[in-house]
Amino acid sequence: MSMKPIQPESVSRRQFLRTGVTAGTWAGIQILTQPERVFGANDRIRVAVVGVRSRGWNHVEGYLKIPGVELAALCDVDANVLQSRMKQLEQKKVPLPATYEDYRKLLEDKTIDAVSIATPNHWHSLQGIWACQAGKDAYVEKPMSHRWFEGKQLVAAAKKYNRVVMHGSQSRCSPALKEAMEHLRKGVIGEVYMARGLCFKRRRSIGRAPEEPVPKGVNYELWTGPAPLRPFTKNRFHYNWHWFWDYGDGDFGNQGIHELDIARWGLGVTYPTKVAAIGAKVMFDDDQETPNVLNVAFEFTMPDGKKKLLVFEVRHWLTNHEAGIGTKLFGETDIPAVVGAVAEAGQVGSEAKDKKDQKKSPPWGNVIGNLFYGSNGYMAINGYTTYKTWIGEFHEPGPEGKKAGDEFAHFIECVRARKTEGLDAPIEEGHISCTLLHLGNISYRLGRTLTYDPEKQVVVGDDEANRMLKGEYRAPYVVPETV
Repeated sequence: MSMKPIQPESVSRRQFLRTGVTAGTWAGIQILTQPERVFGANDRIRVAVVGVRSRGWNHVEGYLKIPGVELAALCDVDANVLQSRMKQLEQKKVPLPATYEDYRKLLEDKTIDAVSIATPNHWHSLQGIWACQAGKDAYVEKPMSHRWFEGKQLVAAAKKYNRVVMHGSQSRCSPALKEAMEHLRKGVIGEVYMARGLCFKRRRSIGRAPEEPVPKGVNYELWTGPAPLRPFTKNRFHYNWHWFWDYGDGDFGNQGIHELDIARWGLGVTYPTKVAAIGAKVMFDDDQETPNVLNVAFEFTMPDGKKKLLVFEVRHWLTNHEAGIGTKLFGETDIPAVVGAVAEAGQVGSEAKDKKDQKKSPPWGNVIGNLFYGSNGYMAINGYTTYKTWIGEFHEPGPEGKKAGDEFAHFIECVRARKTEGLDAPIEEGHISCTLLHLGNISYRLGRTLTYDPEKQVVVGDDEANRMLKGEYRAPYVVPETV
């Protein structure tokens, strides 16, 4: 098996310098020489998956199932991960893709039509922008931005270069949740005035990890990218990067962004006018920087002057269920919380104990979902695929449904049709939900309520908060201004 990547067309140093761009925006020159491709019904769409250790492998398996799609390349800064994944593909007896360490080299291959990005959060927007500049469509994992500013630039890049860019909010592809939203719009539970997002996941301590040499085969400088270059520790690397502000957004932005997006979707709102967060890191004395208990309240002022509320809750460790979410009461197969922890493919040092604990089957598992409150009832959404309603003062059973969607097949359908208006999870919607995420985390970190101006897209009278929305980037991985 050859691990040597296909040699893409390259740009000479003289050509590179003549463009006047930095290494951080070099891919922009590719759009000048790559015309819009129109796909025929029988044309194969060549997709590259970027970041293949955890969620990215779900991308790979998803695309392998879709007729008319060719897995063209895998990209990862960890050669050990790439080698492992290539062996798995060899066992599947599928055509082996090219492999890349450097995403920028991948983008030089003009035969690749689309990229599917599953790297750490701090890379999402920049890699999405580069893809647009290189004339490629992109599926960008949630959250699509690590800072508000970069999300705005990705939205602008998608529009400027006429690319199909989809956000990793797969719940929006669920036929059941689309049906649930239609019920809310029709007033099945009356006038909806409040939504709650629930992110109760059992998380073990990550402990403390000493500084150590970068593992062989890992390009840590490239992994760090636009973030500050810190000494290497295992806790800052695979999966546990979620709990450091340089790269992640805590469970609010890891699991919670799904439920935050659903809550906003169901309420029918966009940007808030007021945000207040309070929380803490409790129980564990370890390297984690982000809070493991967080409560965020958003207030929205509607055109008619009425207020709507969105309340989001993050909890770790042991918790109760709510409205049957996460339990057999909801008609789902019960999945113990400890199983969910193992499935997250992180949680350093906890897997062995968790596997033993699985036999104990706690009465409920992770509580991941949403609640909507109306003047004549309420709705509960369990995960991404199931909903139930209860109507009136006596909580009579109302409409319910369960059906999952296929986000990767939907993305490919839109790429083939060249239609951005048909996306279930357009990048513009992802940006709005991620704006709420960033405002909530900033309110927590600054310890104060934020007043937000939806028209001007600024926090009113708070320069410090606005600087945090903008963020800073390490050269040459600087997010370019596209608007």
